[in-house]
Amino acid sequence: MFKTFKKALLLAAALLMIGSGVAEAAINHDVVSGDTVWLISKKYGTTVSAVAGANNLANPELIYSGQELVIPDRHQVVPGESVWLISKKYGTTIGAIAGASCLANPALIYPGEILALGGCGGGSRGGSGGGSAKKAATQLSRGGWLSQADLDLFACLVHAESAGEPYTGQVAVAAAVLNRVKDSRYPNTVRAVIMEVASGFYQYSPVQDGRIYQPASATAYRAVQEALNGSDPSHGATGFYNPAKTTNLWVRIQPVTTTIGNHVFFR
Repeated sequence: MFKTFKKALLLAAALLMIGSGVAEAAINHDVVSGDTVWLISKKYGTTVSAVAGANNLANPELIYSGQELVIPDRHQVVPGESVWLISKKYGTTIGAIAGASCLANPALIYPGEILALGGCGGGSRGGSGGGSAKKAATQLSRGGWLSQADLDLFACLVHAESAGEPYTGQVAVAAAVLNRVKDSRYPNTVRAVIMEVASGFYQYSPVQDGRIYQPASATAYRAVQEALNGSDPSHGATGFYNPAKTTNLWVRIQPVTTTIGNHVFFR
């Protein structure tokens, strides 16, 4: 009942803002098992204090599964939107949104993408230089265009999951992510695949424990670009695991496509 009342208040506030001609950017996040305010703030490229302040959290460490948190100064793109339309909705400019969201090309946004309207606080998760790979805006067969911010996030995942693995294994990890994007059983964008929470569980451990927000290496960027260019040493895998580090029984019964370094790849 409280949640329904809270949503009613949010709707009323939104209507008031629409009436004034300028809306206030915010999206909602439903807390799942393993979430912390720090992880949530990193996911949306904001700060712990911003999330705590928007939700009147006296203690940011005390959140619970099912709780709904407001993420301020963020907008999730819906079909048919453009950066120009979004800028008009919030009374800002295309340049401000592009800068805040670290968009390499403001014309390339897609449904589900999260845009920031304030300072560029984590919208681009870059690392120690990826050369030409970092400049790419790449079109995927099912997921639309890959923005600069998502390219950075992708490289950070590959780095967190496979740093220390053979280079071929790093390309295979990137390819397995792209194979999920192409597979109708999974979300249809790179960001959504990486950030997916299924049955209350994160699909990639670096997202849950925060390692994904560590800078990516140039090697990780090269591996991502090679996978984007069509290389797939995983042989069509949609997942991978390290037998020495997982107790998950489900992954162990999936069809194996190959083993590279410490990773077993499965379809």
